[in-house]
Amino acid sequence: MGGTEPFRSDPGAGVFPSRPGDLLDVLNVAAVLLDAEGRVDLWSPQAEKLFGYSAEEALGQYAGHLLIEKEHLDAVLELFAKVMQDGESWAGVFPVRHKDGSSLLVEFRNMRLQDDQRDYWALGLATDQATLRRVERNLSLSAQLVSQSPIGLAMLDTDLRYISVNPAEERMNGVPAAEHVGRHVHDVLPCLDQSFEAAMRDVLTTGNPIVDHYTVGRTAADPNHDHAWSISFYRLETSNGKVLGVATSSVDVTDRHRAVEEQRRTALTLQRSLLPHPPPQRPGLDVAYRYRPAQATIEIGGDWFDVIPLAGDKTALVVGDVMGSGVAAAATMGQLRTATRTLADLDLAPDQVLHHLDHITDGLDTLATCVYAVFDPRIAQCRLSLAGHLPPVLLRLDGTRELLDLPTGAPLGGCGISFDSTSIDIGSGDQLVLYTDGLVETRDQPIDARLNALLDVLDDPDRSLDATCDLLLRTLRGGGDHDDVALLIARAGHHGPAGEDGR
Repeated sequence: MGGTEPFRSDPGAGVFPSRPGDLLDVLNVAAVLLDAEGRVDLWSPQAEKLFGYSAEEALGQYAGHLLIEKEHLDAVLELFAKVMQDGESWAGVFPVRHKDGSSLLVEFRNMRLQDDQRDYWALGLATDQATLRRVERNLSLSAQLVSQSPIGLAMLDTDLRYISVNPAEERMNGVPAAEHVGRHVHDVLPCLDQSFEAAMRDVLTTGNPIVDHYTVGRTAADPNHDHAWSISFYRLETSNGKVLGVATSSVDVTDRHRAVEEQRRTALTLQRSLLPHPPPQRPGLDVAYRYRPAQATIEIGGDWFDVIPLAGDKTALVVGDVMGSGVAAAATMGQLRTATRTLADLDLAPDQVLHHLDHITDGLDTLATCVYAVFDPRIAQCRLSLAGHLPPVLLRLDGTRELLDLPTGAPLGGCGISFDSTSIDIGSGDQLVLYTDGLVETRDQPIDARLNALLDVLDDPDRSLDATCDLLLRTLRGGGDHDDVALLIARAGHHGPAGEDGR
């Protein structure tokens, strides 16, 4: 190299060391340089490994006499002479004698070289044929699997520009393979959700694969209709850890997506038809409510609420949550709501209502949580009972608020556990907040922290009930929440013009 510095692993220079085990190591390509007479002038370590002879044993020897059996020697010498005379490379297979006396088939590539003295040399590159054929078969199998796979496969570089796609990906995207190459993912798929690109960048940064990422959008293959795909992302790296890009595998799940959406619409229509629209305004009580289905593309659940007129100007307030999802949960919710209304007409205590609902739910082969409260404006008092439900919040007119410390009870479903009723005083302007767990539960935060967050939002007793409902949903509920929410807020007394806070 003269006075120059040796190559170093400088990423800026684009020079990277490879690790043992790469393709050249697997093939163990041997290099042998012969002079014009056929004597060995250079002998690589791989040649020693392949043929068994050390450099000291091979250098200066006639390669034909060293490596070729007598019966093949004339044919090999003829090929050598032709390469040296015509300058045309030759490739092929012929048997070679190993130092240990065994014979092996070797794949050769032979070519003529010329130095600055205009002398000719012969360069031979060789590898074991069995190893080469095994690698060729593996590569062929991989190529066939990629080309014939019904799963869309693509490779993109670190700038998220396409390197290659297989025919299935080509069909999914409705863009020829050649028109993918070199283009950014959003140039090819401009209508896909931004989460698609965000997922790939996350994989590039962390190296952690993302499996079954759900994406909905449109492609040139069907620009007028939404399609859905389950896509997995994997980072591509060299053996020395250099990041090359990201690979994607895509499965079209549009039929399943449309079936789920249809079931979701059916369940949502059924559920909304069973909820009060709007709940009646009651003496001495202002009421606001919200129902929000799950935002993610999944089946909705069985959340419900109700406001039931009772004798003597009393009002029953109900919020419940049937476990499960889809049409079955919505139908069960409708049965429980009807049963609750029937029981409420009997003017039973809240714990007795839940006791009977428990037996009814057992017959429905499901579980449900519920809070049942009866407000009596004549004595400014509310009696409540819980069946495995999260505690209501009491927001006083002076701004103090608390999670009511009530016996939790067991979920409805034939457990046979007794329920308890608790009485609390409700003054004019005090608010009772009833909700299902979809308002506060998340996958990454403890429930105590979320309940504290709920209390923090309820910081203004003078805020309108509608504004409080919207604030709770906006603050506590994320765009990708996987659960329904039923929310019911009741305020004792009357504030402002009639119906100000009603719905």
